[in-house]
Amino acid sequence: MFQLDSGHEGEKIVRRKLSDQVLDKLRHMIRSRELRAGDYMPSERALMERFGVGRPAVREALQSLHNAGLITISHGERSRVNEITAGTVLDQTDEIARLLLNAVPSNLEHLKQARRMFELGIVRVAAENATDADVAELRELVQRQRSLLGGDPVPFIEVDMAFHTRIADIVANPIISAVSVAMLRWLFQYHTSLLHWSNNEEITLTEHDCIVDVIAAHDPDKAVETMRGHLNRSLDFYSFGDGETPPR
Repeated sequence: MFQLDSGHEGEKIVRRKLSDQVLDKLRHMIRSRELRAGDYMPSERALMERFGVGRPAVREALQSLHNAGLITISHGERSRVNEITAGTVLDQTDEIARLLLNAVPSNLEHLKQARRMFELGIVRVAAENATDADVAELRELVQRQRSLLGGDPVPFIEVDMAFHTRIADIVANPIISAVSVAMLRWLFQYHTSLLHWSNNEEITLTEHDCIVDVIAAHDPDKAVETMRGHLNRSLDFYSFGDGETPPR
């Protein structure tokens, strides 16, 4: 008599939800470029007829695509396929990043280390490749940041982010730019209170001026050294909990 080998438990056929099967079909339509960025999604009725399923399965699948950032669902309009870039992919991780940083404090140290390594590589390439226009834009950002001294800290921090992002853009690699923006956003957005303290903004601006100078001089080694000093000083202040005051 045949006996079922318990070692084959993993071969059992599991019936999948209809909405999951529709989701797989829609993802394939996007991956195969049957549906391209900017295209309207087929109507719910058309999808129901194409896949032989009911409206609930189609709607659930469309909502999953929307939650994943692959399409945009607008009230009163047909869904539209989104353009997928490195930035849009990383945007989807913001909530997870916040949970990760808040749940495991040591991950903040890991993020700081990653940013140091990342920015030191970026500034080396920036010093090698920067054009006069790049340098002029960096100087303009430092001036804009200086004009915000003494006011609301949030705009000051936003221009600080723009300054570092602009350096990353010199590399001309969209993935590097997107990762740079994401790391800055995770640090600044969730630890804003740690980044603005009396009498240190001028130090930041002076260091930014020095970074621009060495980039303009096309001195990669000096650029790395200058950026390392800036990051070592500024990132040290991220180790404090909310509500505490950094040392002076």
